[in-house]
Amino acid sequence: MALKRRISVVVPTFDRPAMLREALASIRALERSDCGATFEIVVGDNGLKDGNRLICQDFDAVYVPAPGRGVSYARNAAMAAATGDYITFLDDDDVWLPGHIGPHLAHLDAHPEHGAAFGQAIYTDPDLNPASDPWPADPGSGDDLARNLLSGLFPQIGTVVARRSAADQIGYFDTQLIGGQDLDWLLRLATKNRLGFVKVPCILFRGRASGTYDALQRMRIGFDRQVFLRHGLPIALRLWKSPLDMIRAYHKTLFHYYQYFEAQALRRAKDGTPAEVVRALVTPALYLPLLLFPEIVRNTRLRAALLAATRRWLGRKEAESGS
Repeated sequence: MALKRRISVVVPTFDRPAMLREALASIRALERSDCGATFEIVVGDNGLKDGNRLICQDFDAVYVPAPGRGVSYARNAAMAAATGDYITFLDDDDVWLPGHIGPHLAHLDAHPEHGAAFGQAIYTDPDLNPASDPWPADPGSGDDLARNLLSGLFPQIGTVVARRSAADQIGYFDTQLIGGQDLDWLLRLATKNRLGFVKVPCILFRGRASGTYDALQRMRIGFDRQVFLRHGLPIALRLWKSPLDMIRAYHKTLFHYYQYFEAQALRRAKDGTPAEVVRALVTPALYLPLLLFPEIVRNTRLRAALLAATRRWLGRKEAESGS
């Protein structure tokens, strides 16, 4: 009988006890399957809640207080306390799927040059009902993988298994990055061609209700741009044939933000004021003007929505002034 590996599972949490319990239960359920590993669960708690400590006791998890703003503080505190030969991750609002871990270990055994491997995630709604196919389908390898990570590919950290030696070599998560810290950590491996991929669904990744996190998106886009420049500029000549290729990659990296704020602008144009529409477009105007301004100039649905909102607002003002 093969000896099971000892794997430390880093779980950051703040103040979501019900979700934390669900996440930890999914880890222990996988451990009971034939995944070839035993798990040391280490929970880093930003929220410093007594209830979280009690939940950890229920799942035989190590509880680590982690004061500091941002998930990186929680992950780093848990990683510092971890004792396994491998490091894995799971955010407190996601859950692992059956079939995770084993393929990663097989990949790392077959590829000693890789320090870590990541797999596929499935987007869900807030109630964990699947809302997508497993992704990514084929992120490439070597420089192709690094190029894709700098062109809009955002692997979910819960799909990652890393050798402890590799994690120690690249260091902790950057606490100065409130967003983009996962991608930054993985790029430290990928730009050295030490990151592999297994085509296996690993986690259910819980989404948020649309339109409920504008402030979070405005904050995150700046950090994702910072990560792109931090890793892309030093190896630009290796990854891209021309500055135009790098500009295209930059826009691909931030395109999902453009889509988010465009959708918000279109939604607000239906019954809001022109000011509300413009407010939704401020962020893409600052970070992605080459995408936004042509949309405003050309005869697009965004321009039509903005003009319709303006006409409706002017009509109301005229009616008010005439009453």
